[in-house]
Amino acid sequence: MTSDDFVPAPLRRLWGMSESSRLGRPASLDVKAVVAAAVGIADRDGLDGVTLPKVAKSLGFTSMSLYRHVGSKDELLTLMADAALGPPPDIAAPDWREGLRRWAFAHRAVLQRRPWLTRVPVAGPPSGPHQIAWMEAALAIMSGTLLDWAHKIGAMSLISGYVVQSVRQFSELAEGRAEGQGQADAERDYGRALARLVNPDRFPEAARLFSSTLFEAPPSTTPDAAIADADFSLGLELILDGIAVRIARSNT
Repeated sequence: MTSDDFVPAPLRRLWGMSESSRLGRPASLDVKAVVAAAVGIADRDGLDGVTLPKVAKSLGFTSMSLYRHVGSKDELLTLMADAALGPPPDIAAPDWREGLRRWAFAHRAVLQRRPWLTRVPVAGPPSGPHQIAWMEAALAIMSGTLLDWAHKIGAMSLISGYVVQSVRQFSELAEGRAEGQGQADAERDYGRALARLVNPDRFPEAARLFSSTLFEAPPSTTPDAAIADADFSLGLELILDGIAVRIARSNT
């Protein structure tokens, strides 16, 4: 028995461990080709467009032939998520806060290019080589702090979850808006409508919110991307503020 025997088959495939045909000849189809085809379909048609029959057809094989390389649709999604994520960029920063900020924006940029990644079900902790590479980058950024492993993983998971949720929310809100309506106009319409509906006797704080100028602030000509960047930065800075407090406590 070798050490590889303790690694489940799905993880071996995720890490690109060698596979060969039963006859000892090079396989005419492999995991990498299957995953690349599936990612291409997701980039073009979204995650809902990825089916095993469609992937097989794009490769010129039958659906059954794919099961020699991926055990299930769920496993294919896991393989796709890691492949499509890709490696992180080199992140050089003067301190942990700027490093995590750049890490978050880099992660967000990947998801903005491939928003279908935000809809891949989370079947477990990060396990693929690209996911571990992003983990390594975040841990390296925090290596100069006195945070313990649990808090480092907690900080990374919190930021990563925020990135995923913000990209998905922006995408879904854009899909839900009327054709041709920008985010600034949608926020303004939302604020004005709720200002008329919310009873200050029943919801005093919410009424104060909707009577404020918050939803009137962005000019209608403000690009959606600029509003999204500002909203994302606001939330990210709140998270970084919390991490800063924990780091300060660790130093005492």
